[in-house]
Amino acid sequence: MDDRVKKIDKPEKCEIFAKNCIERGREDLAQEARERAVQLRAEAYGAKTEAEREALEAVYAYEEVLSAKNGKKTRAGRTWQMITRHGIIGAVERAVNRPTETQGYTALVEMGLEDYAFENVILRYPSLFSEQAVQISRERIEQWQNSY
Repeated sequence: MDDRVKKIDKPEKCEIFAKNCIERGREDLAQEARERAVQLRAEAYGAKTEAEREALEAVYAYEEVLSAKNGKKTRAGRTWQMITRHGIIGAVERAVNRPTETQGYTALVEMGLEDYAFENVILRYPSLFSEQAVQISRERIEQWQNSY
């Protein structure tokens, strides 16, 4: 990560930096600034473990995608409701165990944020999730890799 991006201490500053980078044709730095904003938001939430932090980063990355798609700041309202009810790890488990894949993977890929998909978080921390969630995640990631 570029030193200028590492020094940014607020997500709002990351957004401004990213916007300026895009105007100057530096999509690479804009991407780093978006990722830094995701990291800062997850840190501020107060995750207790690395897995929780990464799962929160996934939620914030998805919000970045939604915001870019909608042209305005957009929250992942249903996901936050699940986090409130079931905790971050429980919410990730429930989201992935749905019959249809989690929304937004294609959009995450388009923004270069595919590592933030819930399925990738589950595969990095399989011991925290059910075997069913791990299996579903493996199958989806394999399917996505074959289609991109």
